[in-house]
Amino acid sequence: MHFQSWSEFWAMGGYGLYVWLSFGISYVLLIGLVWYSHYQQKAFKQQLAQQLAREQRIKQYQEHAE
Repeated sequence: MHFQSWSEFWAMGGYGLYVWLSFGISYVLLIGLVWYSHYQQKAFKQQLAQQLAREQRIKQYQEHAE
């Protein structure tokens, strides 16, 4: 498409609301997905560190008990 002005570009032939709304929703969902993935990774690393620390304590306890 070729637009004569910026206002025609933003209007998108009368479908601007739907076009820009769909772009906006897509970007919000992508940002949300990135944030959620980062949150899940952080939570997983924390749980893994807790599990490794717990296993280390059990191992030390077993060594001292023998």
